[in-house]
Amino acid sequence: MGKFLLVFTTCLMVLFTVELLNPVQAAVIQPFTAFLAWIAASVVLPFDDSVISSGRVLRDSVSGFAVSIEAGCNGVEASIVLIAGVLAFPATWRQRTAAITLGFIAIQLLNILRIVSLFYLGQWNFDIFEWTHLYLWPVLIMLDVLLVFALYLRWLSRSEPLPEHA
Repeated sequence: MGKFLLVFTTCLMVLFTVELLNPVQAAVIQPFTAFLAWIAASVVLPFDDSVISSGRVLRDSVSGFAVSIEAGCNGVEASIVLIAGVLAFPATWRQRTAAITLGFIAIQLLNILRIVSLFYLGQWNFDIFEWTHLYLWPVLIMLDVLLVFALYLRWLSRSEPLPEHA
């Protein structure tokens, strides 16, 4: 357990530090966040042609209401927590890669649902939007991380045994 905590904490510190570097923000995080806004708009467009995305902003062209996907709301931090947990737990690199890839997809799918729901909640009732944005969705996203990690551990327990030094 001590080794897990040490590796987990080290991975968190390294990954969060790398994420915060300006070149990483400019080349990876901000374009990824804009891509999330585009995906959210693409999901909604068949049902609502007044939604547009511009950079990391999702806007209703009729009402003018907009949400901006900021740091902490793009699922990157939740993904970092998952990656740190997966890397800290003994497994083969193939198992780790599968868990990180599928976990990242699961987090981002839920995050797209989060963005779309907040976009409409904000137009309907700003107080409910604010509470949902600040309290409900952060908990649900981190529960998603915990669920993915728990499923990963269960999958590992059913897989072949690891060699002594994996």
